[in-house]
Amino acid sequence: MPRRLVQLYAGLALYGASSALLVRAGLGLDPWDVFHQGLAERTGWSIGTVSVAVGALVLLLWVPMRQRPGLGTVSNVFAVGLSMDATLAVVPGVHGAAPQAALLAAGIVLNGAATGLYIAAAFGPGPRDGLMTGLHRRTGRSLRLVRTGIEVTVLAAGYLLGGTVGVGTVAYALAIGPLAQFFLRRFALPPAAGPVAAGTPSAAA
Repeated sequence: MPRRLVQLYAGLALYGASSALLVRAGLGLDPWDVFHQGLAERTGWSIGTVSVAVGALVLLLWVPMRQRPGLGTVSNVFAVGLSMDATLAVVPGVHGAAPQAALLAAGIVLNGAATGLYIAAAFGPGPRDGLMTGLHRRTGRSLRLVRTGIEVTVLAAGYLLGGTVGVGTVAYALAIGPLAQFFLRRFALPPAAGPVAAGTPSAAA
């Protein structure tokens, strides 16, 4: 349990930090952060605050789908946005193709590591991933189709609101799957013996 808790909160903190690096790179964000940034531009709130608010609203959508949040779900709502704002407060923006590309690459790799950390801790999915699995179960559509539909929708909405879409958005989409899979294996918890193993929750993407 102590190791799982450390993995959960380290992963969530690093996830927020990695998202902040993508913002500072200025080359494009992942779909949900394009949406968060667009809303931040319209509301005057920080992008981290918007992330927390959107996460809480998405969590409310779990109710009619009878999804059950875990500790990781609730922690995700708050920890990622707070970490993102804290990192943005200390990391300045960069200028020039080489520094921007380096910061983009660092942000994507760190995001993959953070994803592996918090998912391997097995405390439940984040609110946005839970929305995906809930819609998959309610509609009978494939996970791939549901996820694509959600991310295209929030990407388009974020772009129209003024969020940053660019080469970084494409790079993130191509790299995050393989990176998350690699780090999930690296951070997988050792199998428990006896009755403890039977009570250990499985990781949820």
